[in-house]
Parts: sequence; structure tokens; C-alpha cells
Amino acid sequence: MALLDKDGVRLTIDDTVATVTLTNPAKRNAQSPALWRALAEAGRSLPGTVRVVVLRGEGKSFSAGLDRQAFTPEGFEGEPSFLDLARGSDEDLDSTIAEYQEAFTWWRRNDIVSIAAVQGHAIGAGFQLALACDLRVVADDVQFAMRETSLGLVPDLAGTQPLTALVGYARALEICATGRFVHAEEAERLGLANLVVPADELDAAVRDLSAALLAPPRDAVIETKALLRAATSRPYDDQRTAERAAQARRLRDLAGLSD
Repeated sequence: MALLDKDGVRLTIDDTVATVTLTNPAKRNAQSPALWRALAEAGRSLPGTVRVVVLRGEGKSFSAGLDRQAFTPEGFEGEPSFLDLARGSDEDLDSTIAEYQEAFTWWRRNDIVSIAAVQGHAIGAGFQLALACDLRVVADDVQFAMRETSLGLVPDLAGTQPLTALVGYARALEICATGRFVHAEEAERLGLANLVVPADELDAAVRDLSAALLAPPRDAVIETKALLRAATSRPYDDQRTAERAAQARRLRDLAGLSD
């Protein structure tokens, strides 16, 4: 069942699994503000029964990043160009970027587990979209790169925190400042990829991982994800307290004593 199909984004639901597909392979799934709004809408449209969300791109590339048309004087039809945005007030520019970021923030919600299925190019905004997901299964032809600095910009689509958490500050700085490509073998070694498979096995690998994630009781996965997401920001003793509280909720639920 398709709940959404617009602006280069399609959302389909199959029982407890949702699939968000980037649908403009002719442009290597280049991104635009309209696409970002559609991605944010997809997040808002998820039924409460969904447990796993798969993000994929049609064609040979996951996403080649921001459509360069954004930097032309005319920009996209019906949209302010990035040059126009730069001439606006600080408040307007900040709120516009915050709106763009919404497309990249909902993937880590505690009630779902998100998987990016990444093949070919995942550059700039494409890399950040893959980083927005909890897990990444990648094809052996994958090419990650953070190219924003080569354009005189910074990664601003919520990708800097997950990148640093995955690979550490020094490696994240080097990847972003140089804009170099990270290929499949290195991506797996650095922790960017949970799994590397041949390109023709990507969909099957994602299906297998989805099935494994659906096997445990949903509430146990939700509680565990919440604990892990907060683990690096909480003091050790606070994390121990959170673990005890989560386990108490699970034990009471299993004993039929929850509200």
C-alpha cells in the first residue's frame, strides 16, 4: 500500500515494515527542498503498527546529494534559491534550515528501527540521509563522501553527530574536511556500515535484517534503543539508573502488572 508518492519520494507499507524510496534515478536521486518536505511527511504518515523503516534509492545510486540547481540564481521553481536565502534575515535562514533538517531527524525515533540500503553514490546530503538511519546495509560498490566543504559549506542536515559517534572526531573531521570517498571495505571497518554485501544481494540482506529486528517483542526493542541512544550522553551512574527503570517496566509488563 502506497501512502505517499510525490516529489521523488514514495512511502509503502507492508504490515510492520515501511519502505521509503527515493524515486528519481535519472538524477541519481539528487535532493531538493521539495524532496525534504516529502521525506518529513513520510515520517509523519507512518502508521503506529510500523516497527521497521527501510530507506532505499532507485537506480545505481542511493543519492548523489543536493541538486546543484539549488545554487543557481533561479533555484527550483516555486522555491527561493539558496542565494536568495542567504540574503534573508538570520531568523529566516535559521528557520528554513531547521525545516530542511526535519527530513533527517525522525529516522531515530525510539518506536522504529530504520535501515538505509545504500548502493553506489551517497554523497553530501545523501551521506547525511544514510547517517540519519539507525543501521546501514551497503552494497560493495558504495561510495560515501561529505562534499560540502568543497562548496564552501558545512554538513548541516543533522549528519555531523551520527558521523562523529560512529567513527570518532578525528576521522570525522578528516572525512568532512577532505571530502574524500569512503568505499565499502573502509565503511565496514570504521563502523559506517553494519553489513557489506554484493549489490545484487542488497535487498535480500535488508529483508533478512528486518526480519531479525521484528523477532523480539516490540517494547523490548523500543526500551533498548532508548537506552543505547542516551548511553553516550548520560553519566555512567545515570545510565545504570535508566537501565534499572527500563528493566522494571519490562518485568512488570511480562508479569501482567503494567498499567
